[in-house]
Amino acid sequence: MKTILIVGLILLIGTVLLGFQKTNDNNMNKQGKSPIMKEEPKNLKTATFAGGCFWCVESDFEKVDGVVEAISGYTGGSKPDPTYKEVSAGGTGHAEAVQVRYDPAKITYEELLDVFWRHVDPTDAGGQFVDRGSQYRTAIFYHDEEQKRIAEKSKAALEKSGRFSQPIVTEIVPLGEFYTAEEYHQDYYDKNPLRYKFYRRGSGRDQFLDRTWSAEAKQTPAAMNPGNDSKYAKPDDAVLRKKLSPMQYKVTQEDGTEPPFDNAYHDNKKEGIYVDIVSGEPLFASTDKFDSGTGWPSFTQPLVPENIVEHEDRKFFMVRTEVRSKHGDSHLGHVFPDGPPPTGLRYCINSAALKFIPREDLEKEGYGEFSKFFEATQTVN
Repeated sequence: MKTILIVGLILLIGTVLLGFQKTNDNNMNKQGKSPIMKEEPKNLKTATFAGGCFWCVESDFEKVDGVVEAISGYTGGSKPDPTYKEVSAGGTGHAEAVQVRYDPAKITYEELLDVFWRHVDPTDAGGQFVDRGSQYRTAIFYHDEEQKRIAEKSKAALEKSGRFSQPIVTEIVPLGEFYTAEEYHQDYYDKNPLRYKFYRRGSGRDQFLDRTWSAEAKQTPAAMNPGNDSKYAKPDDAVLRKKLSPMQYKVTQEDGTEPPFDNAYHDNKKEGIYVDIVSGEPLFASTDKFDSGTGWPSFTQPLVPENIVEHEDRKFFMVRTEVRSKHGDSHLGHVFPDGPPPTGLRYCINSAALKFIPREDLEKEGYGEFSKFFEATQTVN
């Protein structure tokens, strides 16, 4: 699936690569790869993980407090200086992997392992989710004996926990040569947010993680920033009745529907994000909003997919897919398969379930991490 996506977008990617070429020539190696990692400051350490698609693994780790940088690349095989085409075709022995540079004063290697386990399927020996083959296997590449000891202890604890009914097949092996991937793969989620989210949604990764870790957040409270359970919570009913307007309460707590066109955000064209009126968790962004003509705010995809829960809704003699918030458990609306590209989806959401945070107020309101998203989107556009 990833290869098909790249082929389909080859002209666009070629244009981007040409733009990068002039500024990166002095740092590129003879294979046209991205700059080799700079020498690390003494206080930073490095960990290396393989978890399938490195776009996703890099994105997950770069959201972790204490991680300075995550770099996509290839390791675990025998072919020197492999290219993406060679690795993705299989036969090189390499896996897509990510090197994580982190500050041990803020996060430990053991905590990084916890993040890793919560973002992969460690029981799948044939790849990860939609990406199949040993090049998409899971692995922990240790840099020294201490990392090996901690990784083996962490794996044993996961096996003992009974979280998975199948054996944990993730390898724990010494790190060999790590080859940095081509520049267009670095920070792919940031450079191409819409294409990345389209791929990730279709890969099945988040759906599996939601099922596996449904009793707790995939992010560990000590390590992760966005979607932290301790940050977003549903107040008790007495507080909600005071906080919410009658319409907001009816929609979010009683699964109601507001009138079309006569609501706050159906024609809002300002830049910013939409959060749950109950919990404050981030849900949608203006960059994914479109005019569906229905009279309700409509989006092609969520801003934070982990904060969206979908349920089958059989009310009113029809079958629909209801959309609720994860932490606030607010009724938001429904999702329909009749939206525009790139997802073909229409998230039809009640304004009464939302609070709009303008782009200029993101930092002040505590959503500063999403400012970068708008800057990245402008760069891509």
